[in-house]
Amino acid sequence: MNRKFKIKIFADGADLAGILEMTRNPLISGFTTNPTLMRKAGITDYEAFAKQVLAEVSRLPISFEVFSDELPDMERQALKISSWAENVYVKIPATNTRGESTRPVVESLARAGVKLNITAMTTPAHIAGMLPVLAGGPPAIVSVFAGRVADSGRDPVPLMHECLAIIEDTPNIELLWASPREILNLVQADAIGCQIITMTNDLIAKIPLLGKDLDEFALDTVRMFDRDAKAAGFRL
Repeated sequence: MNRKFKIKIFADGADLAGILEMTRNPLISGFTTNPTLMRKAGITDYEAFAKQVLAEVSRLPISFEVFSDELPDMERQALKISSWAENVYVKIPATNTRGESTRPVVESLARAGVKLNITAMTTPAHIAGMLPVLAGGPPAIVSVFAGRVADSGRDPVPLMHECLAIIEDTPNIELLWASPREILNLVQADAIGCQIITMTNDLIAKIPLLGKDLDEFALDTVRMFDRDAKAAGFRL
């Protein structure tokens, strides 16, 4: 793979060994995690895990998410999380579980100088609603779950174009293509000018496949079927 990307790739996960592996990967420009990934990884002490990670990730940006559903407590958690290190971005969902906008919390935190990652967005309207309280403030990321948009049967590319247009005059805000499903999404996000994409370690491992000869790919597939049939001891 000789392709150069303008987009920044952030490794998405909550496995400490995997995070450490990605710190040595020159393609990686930052990290993200969330409560769901942390639970899947068996993490029970949120703060202890975060500080373990920050002991190893001290220069690249890394996002940790609040987990309270109440707006005042969300703000309290965000201030605590942001105090852990200069490279920390605090992830705030665009709404709580009742659909209440977190804009008042985002506004307060931005005024306090907290670097923010507004997450769980799926429409340009979500970004437009947060723009007035983010524009001109500290560095901020707006994470649009393009993978979930695609899961709904919609092409995320036009939608992400709209999102980019909304933030084009706000240099402190970057658009993040969240939850990609395939390497093609990296190519798409880079082509339209997205600033960041999150990728799991498994997906990052597929990046060297970019541009692979399709005849070679077909032969690899046949060899895989042959190898697995033999390993299974199939007989007819």
